[in-house]
Amino acid sequence: MLSAQQLETYITQNLACDYIKVLGDDGTHFEAVIVSPEFVGKTMVKQHQLVYSALGDRMRAEIHALSMQTLTPDAWLTLQANN
Repeated sequence: MLSAQQLETYITQNLACDYIKVLGDDGTHFEAVIVSPEFVGKTMVKQHQLVYSALGDRMRAEIHALSMQTLTPDAWLTLQANN
């Protein structure tokens, strides 16, 4: 089974992340917050595609569900300032 920490590692090995937090304890269902400069200027769909690409075949084989919030560094700073 895949752990949340392993999933974080797989993503950060293939996508530059300023911040990442993955939750999930059943090995197949995960939630993630991912902040990456690579998301700048991209739609949410393109941002999610970058994450799926970083995960490669694991998205089809090991991960049943991945709910994610993707943010640019500026959007993350704004969110943090408002909380």
